[in-house]
Order: sequence, then structure tokens, then C-alpha cells
Amino acid sequence: MSKLKTSSTDPGFAMSTPEGPPENLSDVLGRLFAARGWGRVSERMRLEQAWIAIIGEALIPQTRVLALRRGVLEIEVKNAVLIQELAQFQKRKLLAAMRKQLPGTSITDIKFRPGVW
Repeated sequence: MSKLKTSSTDPGFAMSTPEGPPENLSDVLGRLFAARGWGRVSERMRLEQAWIAIIGEALIPQTRVLALRRGVLEIEVKNAVLIQELAQFQKRKLLAAMRKQLPGTSITDIKFRPGVW
């Protein structure tokens, strides 16, 4: 029959003791958020809110944020004509506005992709 370990001096005891000074709560929570993927959700919400703020009421239902990958913001657009309009005539203005809305985020380009939802 196995012996139940209840002593904190026993090396096999399940409870660990901290070594060194206590960690900052923000560091612990940061690791937790990264491990659970919650940070990505928060970042996506920031991107979506910034996009809604700059795109204008008329285009909100026609566009949506897909992702930010390696500095490239990917936007899904409902029709090809609007993709051409945004890519050819509005891209520089939209890129500058996104950089202004999200100063701590590196956005190097915007790619517009066709989509249906």
C-alpha cells in the first residue's frame, strides 16, 4: 500500500515553495493570458475597434478584420469593386489612420481579401 505524502519537507510533496522574491501579479497574469490565448482575443478586439473608428458607417457592414500577421492587416471585403476602391484609392489613408489609432502596434501594410458572410 502506498504512503500518502503530507509533509512539506518530503521531496515528493505536491505543493511547491517559491524560490526568490514573489513575482509581480502582472507577470503571472501575462503568462496566463498568453497560455490561454486570451491575449489574442484582446488584440483582435482592439484591431476591430480601430477599424470601425476609421472606416466609416457606410462601410462597416461591408468589411471586417481578419487578422494581423507579421505587420500586415488583413481585411475581408464583401465585393470586388469595393476591394479595388480601398486598395487603389484609400489604402494609404487607412494605413496612416490605423497606425495613429494603434501607436504601439506595428502595421506595415493592409491587404484586402474577398469574402462572404
